[in-house]
Amino acid sequence: MQDDCADRRHSTSGPTAAGDAGSITRAVAVLDTLGAADTALGVSEIARRCGLPKSSVQRMLKALHAEKLLEREDTRYRLGLKLFELGQHVPRQRDLREAARPFMADLQEATGHSVHFAVLDGDCVVYLEVLHSPNSPPLPTRMGGRWPAHGTGIGKAILAFSDQAVLEQILATGLPRLSERTIVEPGRFAAELARIRERGVAYDLEESRAGVACVASPVFGLDRQVVAGISVSGWHTRINLDHSAAAVRTAALSLSRYLSMRSG
Repeated sequence: MQDDCADRRHSTSGPTAAGDAGSITRAVAVLDTLGAADTALGVSEIARRCGLPKSSVQRMLKALHAEKLLEREDTRYRLGLKLFELGQHVPRQRDLREAARPFMADLQEATGHSVHFAVLDGDCVVYLEVLHSPNSPPLPTRMGGRWPAHGTGIGKAILAFSDQAVLEQILATGLPRLSERTIVEPGRFAAELARIRERGVAYDLEESRAGVACVASPVFGLDRQVVAGISVSGWHTRINLDHSAAAVRTAALSLSRYLSMRSG
């Protein structure tokens, strides 16, 4: 991302297509940085994390703030409410999330654990909805948050039924270690996906975070194309994997059937 964030100047004849693209890329880098931060950030810190000149970041922050895409706290910035409002109008996110909610609620009631619903975006999963349970470990996952797909049960469930080109892209970018138990060897990872295809359920046994276990299943849409994943997460010492697997599988099949009928 930093190579694309180089400071570019426009000619006096007006912005070029490349200049416009560069400005958009830098703006996205700033928004991504603020989205990943737990607190509001100042200009210098944003510039450091993005690898951008401070002067460019300052101008960009003022413009984004003027459009209400950012909120300001003294000299620090955070994402603005307008971004959330715009996100609610993304058809894929809105439709899938609204369809999944009742099935997620039933799944949480059946298991007592936190329930996640996510889609694949590049090499990460993006969580469209999260139902946290007080009985489950405090997780960093949140609606709109991202997590490396290869290290999560929900990501593996989606990848196991994705096109081969998608898997090859994941392997090409590497499998970074998220915990001591993350599968980082391509051969082992491919074998794991094959097992998931056989049983229809994926497990994350402390692969994304120590002490946490997750059970996930893929969700299919029209023509049996995988469109998302659904999962439950809990303390690895408390979660009943067999019971959770049966409940998650039932929820995923029911939601898949609903999406297929609605699309038909």
